[in-house]
Amino acid sequence: MLTTSRRPAMLLTTGIALLLSLSACTETKTKNVPQPVPPTPPTPAVNEEARDYDKYTELVWSDEFNTGALDQTKWTYELGAGGWGNNELQTYTNANDNTYMSGGNLVIQAKQTGPNSYTSARLITKGKKSFQYGRIDVRAKLPKGKGVWPAIWMLGSDIDQNNWPKCGEIDIMELRGSQPREFLSTMHFGTSSADHKYKGITKPVPFDLSEDFHTFSVVRSKDLLRFYLDGEMQPYYQFTGSDASPFPFNNPFFVILNVAVGGNFDGNPVASTTFPQQMQVDYVRYYQYK
Repeated sequence: MLTTSRRPAMLLTTGIALLLSLSACTETKTKNVPQPVPPTPPTPAVNEEARDYDKYTELVWSDEFNTGALDQTKWTYELGAGGWGNNELQTYTNANDNTYMSGGNLVIQAKQTGPNSYTSARLITKGKKSFQYGRIDVRAKLPKGKGVWPAIWMLGSDIDQNNWPKCGEIDIMELRGSQPREFLSTMHFGTSSADHKYKGITKPVPFDLSEDFHTFSVVRSKDLLRFYLDGEMQPYYQFTGSDASPFPFNNPFFVILNVAVGGNFDGNPVASTTFPQQMQVDYVRYYQYK
């Protein structure tokens, strides 16, 4: 048995030994902790850097419409009526008189089938081809007439997960048939239908767009979209990352070609509007740079 006089010294000695033991243990563990690894910078997406229009020379995907029928490995018919959110009058079909090939061109034809009754076609690459950064050219000859509404445009490929307008919409070209000497390029965005926003330009031209073919282009880079007509080197419109929040336009998008009839954009056809009306498309081409 320890005497009372010796206990404090023994306790002090034991405490010091315990502290030294804990200190040694802690030091050993610290030595074994791996050093933090700095995060790997994200790999830039292909073609995310902006280049001049003519630098996009590598043809990645195209449809020249030289076959006898629509290539359904590239396009899907989007079918149905119901106004399409704009009080439109047409029913989209897959009928041969609404979509066909002629002279190396795709023809999308709007027909009148009765009073305020029309058929047409709407073709999409959704599920078959999406496009991110690069240049898209569409060479087309447009229809005209009050209430005729041709469009070359794009929607975010994630539309089934992020409904419009959250997915984003890129209108490369829309034409009011009553005004064939101008067209619109418009960006649509927002967090919900109630938050829908849009920004764009009306582009006047010194010719009737129904009289000849013209090339409508968009070049997409990270946080930047530039719009061109007929290969001119200077864009007539630019849309940047500061123009929309959130900014969905760095995501993959699919292409849409259609001719609508009636609705909010140009109103309904009038007695002087003649049918059928056709949008003829020479090609759709997607380029990137090396």
